[in-house]
Amino acid sequence: MKVAIIKYNAGNVQSVLYALQRLGVNATVTDDHREITDAERVIFPGVGNAASAMDYLKNKELDKLIVSLKQPVLGICLGLQLLCNFSEEGNTKCLGVFDTTVKRFGNNNVEDPVKIPHMGWNNIYHLSSPLMDGIGENSYLYFVHSYYAGLSQQTIATTDYIIPFSAAIRKDNFFGVQFHTEKSARDGERILSNFLKII
Repeated sequence: MKVAIIKYNAGNVQSVLYALQRLGVNATVTDDHREITDAERVIFPGVGNAASAMDYLKNKELDKLIVSLKQPVLGICLGLQLLCNFSEEGNTKCLGVFDTTVKRFGNNNVEDPVKIPHMGWNNIYHLSSPLMDGIGENSYLYFVHSYYAGLSQQTIATTDYIIPFSAAIRKDNFFGVQFHTEKSARDGERILSNFLKII
């Protein structure tokens, strides 16, 4: 299977590559339009800043390419956020695939401040979509993020940190997960494997 990992100025690409290799898949990290279009699966990972990431995507005209893709596409962490309408991080207009806004965690209770970023293992629930096949309700996945995508009709998994938010989203051939599949042990590997099998 030909898998393309979109190359842009956001980190975490190597760990995604290694996770795919454990599944027997050798992916290509690329910003070449033809390689991305010709791939059977496209992964859009990311750890970084939404505004600078969108600037890079626009500079390479990847913003237009990504939204035109017809094969299954998986956004991971920042990749999910960039597939949403808008991010409060840098007041950034994003790609507009998922109909929700990305907001920063906040807490007005100064006596019991909540740590930001949200970092660590969190359970996910209200699971739907073939992406979650074989994943049990309240399974734990690994999160590292300061911004979150709000709940919407496209939410296919929910989690809580301060408030409920989207742990995973789907629209047509586009999927997004806020957690890091590549750092989430067996369940993360199962979700990646499910993505590779989705028709």
